[in-house]
Amino acid sequence: MPATSSEKAYNDDEAEQGVQLGSGVHDQIIALDTFDSSRPNSTTSLQYPEGGTEAWLVVLGSFCALFLVFSVVNSTAVFQAYLSTHQLQNESTTSIAWIFSVNLFLAFFCGLYSGNVFDRHGPRLLVVFGSLALITSMMLLGLCYEYWHFMLTYGVLGGVGGALLMTPAFACIAHFFDRRRALATGLANTSGSVGGIIIPLMLQSLIDKIGFAWSTRVLGFLFIGLAIPANLFLKTRLPVIPSSQSLWPDMSILRRPSFAALSVGMFLMEWGLFVVQTYIASFAINSGETGISSYGIVALLSAGSFFGRWLPGLLADRYGRFNVIITTISLCCVTILAFWLPAGSSTALLVVFALSFGFASGSNLGLIPVCISQLCSPEVYGRYLSTAYFVTSFGTLTSIPIGGAILETSRNDYKGLIIFAAMSYGCALLCYIASKGIADGVSMKRKF
Repeated sequence: MPATSSEKAYNDDEAEQGVQLGSGVHDQIIALDTFDSSRPNSTTSLQYPEGGTEAWLVVLGSFCALFLVFSVVNSTAVFQAYLSTHQLQNESTTSIAWIFSVNLFLAFFCGLYSGNVFDRHGPRLLVVFGSLALITSMMLLGLCYEYWHFMLTYGVLGGVGGALLMTPAFACIAHFFDRRRALATGLANTSGSVGGIIIPLMLQSLIDKIGFAWSTRVLGFLFIGLAIPANLFLKTRLPVIPSSQSLWPDMSILRRPSFAALSVGMFLMEWGLFVVQTYIASFAINSGETGISSYGIVALLSAGSFFGRWLPGLLADRYGRFNVIITTISLCCVTILAFWLPAGSSTALLVVFALSFGFASGSNLGLIPVCISQLCSPEVYGRYLSTAYFVTSFGTLTSIPIGGAILETSRNDYKGLIIFAAMSYGCALLCYIASKGIADGVSMKRKF
């Protein structure tokens, strides 16, 4: 059976890279990549369950693991707003922002190594130590009162724990799903949105009753309960890469133009995303007359994200993963300029923005892993995923401080911040169009 045009573009790209890079570690990756088993319509001999008890339990395990990683990340605005008026009230907005930026940076940066460990040894050690690190971080958070306490506990320990847990949470799904991978990944990824709804409302209810310290410990006990199914159900089924494969990162895969363009697009997307997620709560507070609390606006953002993380997955499996994510990135840019920029003190516009942007940005987060899987085989998916997140880590490191610096320079005028977020998404859109164009052509009528 002849290869499809998308397979031809992919294999031609790999063949060219093989000539350029010569022998060595990358050749082993190329040999595995030519199976091209992660693409829709691929003519591969690999078979996937696409469902069944074991496969859906893996999705459940991934859901629980990603809740540990992203529930607090999606509640960053609440923690930032609380700490800036309590324990860290004497610190600048930019200084506080660095705590959350370091957490996100390490979660993505250290994933470069966890992806290699996953491909070689599987998920078990990563899930165990990642869960322990995140639980410990949350339990200790209530004891912090100095700036460096928060930096070490949440920024460093929480970030490293997130890096250990995130890669296996995404990569295990790729071992059980191909045709329905976008849907399965999207369902697992809704956990961050669920956490973004639950945690702000829990904190709003608990802090006044039992204080910040015990509120974070309650979250720690919740993390223990979710870590159990994550450790029980996350597993792989495809062969690991050869034991001679180095555990050190192989950055040469960034020489693939389509993958490099996608990685840069992820970097730019994080610039826009975390600016919105971090500063939307303070925007609601500073607007004064919006009639909505910082807890409420974050919950609305996460509610929109919940539906965005799985509904577009249904469309992506049918019409193409890149086609759908290009559409949702465009929607992010439009909602920022159409609803947030003119919002001012309008409660209606702010609510519409939170729900629509939450939906569009949640779609992106659910589709990023499956778009990466379009460009590699599942045997080396962990390596590709972690390398892309390595590039992204520098976006997460700088986005929140850049936003804080823009606010301080403009004396808390949010227009510059909002335009920065919109421009970031606009540039990310161009990168994803370029990645699709290199791999399969720019026509949106082609499923890719």
